[in-house]
Amino acid sequence: MNFFRSITSVYILILFSGFSVQAQLLDEGLNCKFLYPIEKAYLEQHISIHDADSKIRDQLIEQYIKRMDPTKVFFTQADVDYVRQQMSKVLELVKEGNCTFLDNIQKRYIERVKERVEFAKKLLSDKKFKVDSTIEFEFDPDKRPYGKTDKEIHEFLKKHIHFQVANYLITDIKIDEATGNVIRNYERLLKRTQEKKRNDIFADYLDSFARALDPHSSFFSREVEEDFDIQMSLSLEGIGATLSSQDGFTVVEALVPGGAAARSGLIQPQDKIIAVGQGEAGKLENVIEFELRDVVSRIRGKKGTKVKLLILRKVGDKKEKFEVTLVRDKIKLEDEAANIYYVDRVIDGKKKVLGVINLPSFYAGGGRSSAADMKKLLVAANQKKVDGVVLDLSSNGGGSLEDAVKIAGLFFKTGNVVKQSSRDRSRGEIALADADAAVDYVGPLVVLITRISASASEIVAGTLQDYKRAVVVGGDHTFGKGSVQTVVRIPQDLGALKVTIGMFFIPGGNSTQHRGVEADVQWPNVWNNEEIGEKTLDYSLPPKKITSFLSPDAFVKEGVGAWTPIDSKWISTLKEKSAERVKGDAEFKKVQEDLAKAQKTGKVIKIAEILKDKDATAEKQKKAKATKVATKQEREKEYLGRVDIKESLNVLTDLVTLSGQSK
Repeated sequence: MNFFRSITSVYILILFSGFSVQAQLLDEGLNCKFLYPIEKAYLEQHISIHDADSKIRDQLIEQYIKRMDPTKVFFTQADVDYVRQQMSKVLELVKEGNCTFLDNIQKRYIERVKERVEFAKKLLSDKKFKVDSTIEFEFDPDKRPYGKTDKEIHEFLKKHIHFQVANYLITDIKIDEATGNVIRNYERLLKRTQEKKRNDIFADYLDSFARALDPHSSFFSREVEEDFDIQMSLSLEGIGATLSSQDGFTVVEALVPGGAAARSGLIQPQDKIIAVGQGEAGKLENVIEFELRDVVSRIRGKKGTKVKLLILRKVGDKKEKFEVTLVRDKIKLEDEAANIYYVDRVIDGKKKVLGVINLPSFYAGGGRSSAADMKKLLVAANQKKVDGVVLDLSSNGGGSLEDAVKIAGLFFKTGNVVKQSSRDRSRGEIALADADAAVDYVGPLVVLITRISASASEIVAGTLQDYKRAVVVGGDHTFGKGSVQTVVRIPQDLGALKVTIGMFFIPGGNSTQHRGVEADVQWPNVWNNEEIGEKTLDYSLPPKKITSFLSPDAFVKEGVGAWTPIDSKWISTLKEKSAERVKGDAEFKKVQEDLAKAQKTGKVIKIAEILKDKDATAEKQKKAKATKVATKQEREKEYLGRVDIKESLNVLTDLVTLSGQSK
């Protein structure tokens, strides 16, 4: 990674010197003349896209339109056509240092925002205004065309405004305050739009260009860099959560293992934070439609202080609302590091001991690493004489690649784990292998995954599957994020580039990119929906395949460290047995019903259901307002009671039986 970073940095410096950039111009911030060299830097370093052709141009235009009007409430189809016309020769114009098209588009955009804001204020200022509970509409902009006329836009905007007011009402505030909040949100939007600096317009353009290449390339303006740093410090010393902004909501993307949010057991990925309060008794301030950095600034605070969050959670086709009070703190790895639980099972009349290892992330640093912790846990498991192990990666979003390589190697002798490609094909792929000859655990192994399992998790699951060392179970597939990015700061504080420079391949030769790792034994999972996974993202890079690089030295047929490869016939048996259990399980049936409802309704908004969700039961409210952090014993009981953990143990039990019969 350092090699790529240094090469890219040098290249950008050369580009700027080639344009004879004067220091006084750099001091003025991002300038139109810098756009082309920055574009060129992206193309020079990107793993697969090296020329900006008509396809990239079209994707750039779509990304820029989507950035300006993500919910399709401002532009009519005629406005979209105008933007496309203005950007029809965008690549040539930028190369010439001509950015007047951006000014023209921004002028049109300001006009439309002003018109929509005036409409919204007029509607909400009517004393007779009340939320229409009969309103239903398709929220997903990808499933809606642009309005042909202002009238069509306003018809949709009216429904959207009722939705926005309803979201305030479920936080138990009065209608006058709710409409006032929505009006102020629209006024803030107009003010931000009118005061937008050219630097920010150029930054938006560059970010659209980067995202036209693939979902993980982007451009960081000075302000975005600051937000990135704030987000990192929030993860490490705040509540321990990664947040994003989606459709006007602040959404929990992931929980940081050991953070306050994870330890509470009350917050989950995809939860929406709709209000924030300071202290246990502090008044909740609604943060719907707030800028992400403004929400983050309210959540952050000194260690030991309390922050109150109002959470909105989607459960099937319904929504639940509840309060959570967290104590801001630093990450406590001792609470959320890799851990093992033991479960007794009776197999063929004999008592067996099974181990479940929960690995929430591939952490490293501070004198501690996930690989070292895993090695210790396997020593303990061997001392306990476990008959099988479940490795739970179901909520593991990745982390240290070095630790991932070492952890995969704990289960076989020595050999290749992953290869990383680069744009320079003459260099070939860089192989990373486990060199530790010890096999730390030789018994039956099951790996649990979901679509949340990403990056390093996919490498471990895929490697153990390719070597036939483990049976992968759980959701249909892992996330599919199999690419490598580097972040390079541009000289003179002009921002930073994040660009995709490589792709990961597992020993069988497949990339984990896009496709992820498919489970051998699958069952219904709450994350099996159309909104989660690399393949749902715009311009996701396609999967690739290289020659298999499985290492013969990984296998140990006899003696110390010998382990039995998974027989393909076993997989068929395990599938059949699991499918029969899942079919008759009430919890799995409920998950399946919720998935079916969510798929059927998609993002159809029903105001009546939002208002209905307001009337949460007293029991739910009592539970939701709990500020006490669950004890270790309580969390263990809840964890082992999860339906996916129980079924993983069932599959492991079957695997122990099959592997025992083969000996």
